[in-house]
Amino acid sequence: MNALQNLIRPFNFVKLSVLALLSFLAGCSSMQTGENGNWVGFTEAGQASFYGDKHQNKQTASGELYKHKLKTAAHKKLPFGSSVKVTNVDNGKSVIVKINDRGPFVRGRIIDLSKSAFSSIGNISSGLIDVKIEVIK
Repeated sequence: MNALQNLIRPFNFVKLSVLALLSFLAGCSSMQTGENGNWVGFTEAGQASFYGDKHQNKQTASGELYKHKLKTAAHKKLPFGSSVKVTNVDNGKSVIVKINDRGPFVRGRIIDLSKSAFSSIGNISSGLIDVKIEVIK
C-alpha cells in the first residue's frame, strides 16, 4: 500500500498544480476594462443575431421594454447604457446601439441586436452576421 501512496502523491500534486495554473490563466484572460472600469475602446469579434418577434414589448434585463424599432442590443458583460459600434465585417456597414439587455447565450454569438439595428447592417433573412464591436461610450 505504501508504494501505491508514493505513486499517487506526485500525481495529485501535478493535478493540483495544473488546476492552480489554469485558474490563474482564466483570471488573466477575462475581459479587461480600462482604468476605473472604463470599457471605451474595448473590441470583440464574433457573430451577431437579432431578437425574434416574440420579444417585442417584453422587459429586458435593464428594465426597459424591447422595441424592434430602437437601436438596442444585448451583451453578456458590457454595462447597460454603453454605446457600441457594431460593424458587419462582410460589407463594412456599421450601426451604433445601446446595451440594455443580457445575452446572447449561444456559443459563438457576441451580441444580440434589435431587428432594426440588424437590418441596417445586414439582411434579416441571413439570421447571423459576422461583426466586430467597439465600445464608444
